[in-house]
Amino acid sequence: MQWGFETFRTRFARDIVAQCRPAERETNKVAIVLPGCPGYPLGKRDLVTFLGRKGFFTIIPSYRGTWESDGVFLEHPPSEDVELIIDELPKGFMDLWSEGAYRIAEPEVYLIGASFGGAAAILASKHPRVKKAVSVSGVVDWREQQHTVEPIEFMSEYMPKAYGQGYRPGNDLAPRLSAGDFYNPVKEKDILDGTKLLLIHAKGDRVVHAAPAQQFAKGVGARYVELAGDEHMGVSMVPEPRIWKHIEKFFRTT
Repeated sequence: MQWGFETFRTRFARDIVAQCRPAERETNKVAIVLPGCPGYPLGKRDLVTFLGRKGFFTIIPSYRGTWESDGVFLEHPPSEDVELIIDELPKGFMDLWSEGAYRIAEPEVYLIGASFGGAAAILASKHPRVKKAVSVSGVVDWREQQHTVEPIEFMSEYMPKAYGQGYRPGNDLAPRLSAGDFYNPVKEKDILDGTKLLLIHAKGDRVVHAAPAQQFAKGVGARYVELAGDEHMGVSMVPEPRIWKHIEKFFRTT
């Protein structure tokens, strides 16, 4: 294994481009960070550096059908992208620039998702290699988004206008999510292990409301932390002490 401390790009399962940064010491602990949507997931150097110093080999993917990754956005649930990445960690992957090889034989995986990516973290927590998953301001039921300041129909129209080919969805994005049967944590609540899950939400979040997250956490037996304020929090806010202290404590619990 070539081990360094600089960020690099790789591909998983052929289609998924991801930014990686090794930890500052050799480790089998892997943090997969799942950003919100829309937004540019790569280039979050401060975040990956922070997690590297905390002892995590960090991976931030672009979901299939977005940015550098191939495919059609939401043809497959983003949680499936996460599972494909996890399955390839023991097989090996490479720095596309230097062709340095990496392999994590027995990965201990921790997921951190925010907003749109919170749903991916929750759903991918079913993978047996996932130890813990954190959802920050995460969606737990897409049907509830109809009552927020960012309903699905508005976002599906806004993304191609504002981000061009950064997002390449099919024509059925809004109906698929609105129906609640696709990429929807509440639909799979009966098969989720709540002991793996931590949900963090701001009480007054108007983009993704806190009440559904609180109810979901109670229903699956997950930990729930509600913060004061009305912020809709993204993954870039994870290093803030008021957020990280809860994540770090949760990751350390058995």
